[in-house]
Amino acid sequence: MKLPGKIAIMGGGSWATAIAKMCLAQEDSINWYMRRDDRIADFKRLGHNPAYLTGVKFDTKRINFSSNINDIVKESDTLIFVTPSPYLKAHLKKLKMKIKDKFIITAIKGIVPDDNVIVSEYFTKEYGVPPENIAVLAGPCHAEEVALERLSYLTIACPDKDKARIFARRLGSSFIKTSVSDDVAGIEYSSVLKNVYAIAAGICSGLKYGDNFQAVLISNAIQEMNRFLNTVHPLNRNVDESVYLGDLLVTGYSNFSRNRTFGTMIGKGYSVKSAQIEMEMIAEGYYGTKCIKEINKHHHVNMPILDAVYNILYERISPMIEIKLLTDSFR
Repeated sequence: MKLPGKIAIMGGGSWATAIAKMCLAQEDSINWYMRRDDRIADFKRLGHNPAYLTGVKFDTKRINFSSNINDIVKESDTLIFVTPSPYLKAHLKKLKMKIKDKFIITAIKGIVPDDNVIVSEYFTKEYGVPPENIAVLAGPCHAEEVALERLSYLTIACPDKDKARIFARRLGSSFIKTSVSDDVAGIEYSSVLKNVYAIAAGICSGLKYGDNFQAVLISNAIQEMNRFLNTVHPLNRNVDESVYLGDLLVTGYSNFSRNRTFGTMIGKGYSVKSAQIEMEMIAEGYYGTKCIKEINKHHHVNMPILDAVYNILYERISPMIEIKLLTDSFR
């Protein structure tokens, strides 16, 4: 089996830039959709993304840039979507080409707002892409460390594991090791939840809770994640694997984690709006918190950490009060 040839990167942020670097380590050329023509012009002139991971140099002769999503889709066979989940629908509204025969890879760590569905389900429901033609690209992996070529591990999940293996081989390199899975929904949900828990870890850091408590928080978070995954998508999975627990750990602890940074600002007393403005980057967990909260109304899973983060971000309850209540529920 051979996956179709030309790869397209759909998005212009830091993770999109890191994935482009991975792809170009193996591919002769790629297509790259970016929304803004001025960013494309600057990229070509400077030889790097002007806004994200500016230290990563590219041979732009090997990249076909376009701000026209239809042109990129037409000329590509595998589409790697790396746009923030709140903006996915706005990008796809411009799409006139059919994509049901494309191989879709989602590297989006979020849920489609309003619809409250994971991205793979959205592509199947709205665009008719069969599940066996949809894969998920997951960590634990920070864009910044990929840019520095520090050894990183990726998991590619697809119902058709042969397709997952083929794409995994196309991403592997001296600094990228890959594994495969068929747990598409579970990995997508866990990618959303680990951002929520990273916000919780940041809030606690901002409130001056120490490493001892952070360890208890993350221990309870993986148990909470496991309860949710086993309810919404029952499967014989092991959440101790790196794609679940590892991704949670790196997002909860790393200084590169924008969700932890966002949470730290909230814990220090910033309002949600002021924290978002100062960060200038999207913390996916903010949107994911509300989406998972809505989804859980139908499942009634015991999720005290999710509830605490929701109350702080959306109900404006004092972080100090909410986290104190949370500490009393931990073991």
